[in-house]
Amino acid sequence: MKITDVKTHVVKMPTTMPWVLVSVETDEGVTGWGECTDYIANPQLVRGIEAVKPFVIGVDASHIEEIWQRIFHLYSDLNGRGFVSHLISAIDIALWDIKGKVLDRPIYDLLGGPVRASVPLYTHVSDTSQGSTFDEHLAGMMEDARRTKEMGFEAIKTDPFPSRREYGKFRGAFMVERLDPAAIHEAVRWMEGLREAVGDDYELMVDAHGRFDVASAIEACRALEHINLVWLEEPIHVENHNALKHVRENVNVPLCIGERHFTRWDYWQIINDRLVDYIMPDIAWCGGISEIRRIGAMAEVGYIRISPHDALGPIAIAASFQVCMTMPNLYREECVHHWFSSFEKLIEPMFDVRDGHIHPNGRPGLGIEPIPEALEEYRVDVDAPEAQRTDWYGSFGDEEED
Repeated sequence: MKITDVKTHVVKMPTTMPWVLVSVETDEGVTGWGECTDYIANPQLVRGIEAVKPFVIGVDASHIEEIWQRIFHLYSDLNGRGFVSHLISAIDIALWDIKGKVLDRPIYDLLGGPVRASVPLYTHVSDTSQGSTFDEHLAGMMEDARRTKEMGFEAIKTDPFPSRREYGKFRGAFMVERLDPAAIHEAVRWMEGLREAVGDDYELMVDAHGRFDVASAIEACRALEHINLVWLEEPIHVENHNALKHVRENVNVPLCIGERHFTRWDYWQIINDRLVDYIMPDIAWCGGISEIRRIGAMAEVGYIRISPHDALGPIAIAASFQVCMTMPNLYREECVHHWFSSFEKLIEPMFDVRDGHIHPNGRPGLGIEPIPEALEEYRVDVDAPEAQRTDWYGSFGDEEED
């Protein structure tokens, strides 16, 4: 079975970010689906898929590892992590989807079979709810958290450090930031409100989005220690392992990294030195199903839990689900449950989500298919303004009602 074409499909719902989906077609009529969505519909990714096509068309679609290695080494001068591993991810996921469809088995059966009956999820509450003051945002977040708990989700993540100058907006990591006492005080109030909303035994995580200097990260961890967090994620910028070690040695809060790390080569030293307690590779960025399995196995050796980062598009979540069914050291899979009503319009069947878990549907491959009419209805040009950065956090509270 030979690969005949690789296509990109950029789609965006009214209240979601743009998703970059990739289809791999074969000469036997079997099509597999992958994803390499980033926080914007990066035109470089779409053009990168086009550039890769000549090196995979005509190759046997069952040669998944050969294709992985071929692309990785083809672009070694660019560094195989980040941009290149995004490209690999989309194609790798699609090839596993094809293999599952050809063998008429879910992907998790091809990876050794399940070790659990369903995959537990964690989700988000809006960090930037309605209102113009901190107290209004806090009240909106607490109500969102109560509803989320009532829906059956057992764990919530939030960023209590949004831009304090303009509520409702999230800047991202524009530079190495310092947390002043007022910002830490507001973060404590935010997390104490969340803890009050969900109760003492509920699982909570904080995401710092890799924004702060070492001193600020240590101070924030210490200030939030009483919240009893599952983890504090990316407390500092990710490039310096010695800086992460400094934070690790001076706080009593479990740490997590991985959203900004990619292949196994980015993880091995962190795992070997036990700099964190959790890792969170993104299946659409790290090298797909093939690579996240290898990263997970490395973490298993160090008794570190893996919690895939995929709060983005539906194909990525479906692919992570397949792998999570087989990982013995899984914590939870990430999602944004506010977007599930949008997923229902784009894929079929929708994930079987009950009591905060995704349950297997037994279908071959990824277990889902994009709806062709929806791909056309919600398609956007990758160069159009609507395909660029979305107010990701602000959209949480604006999902369409069922």
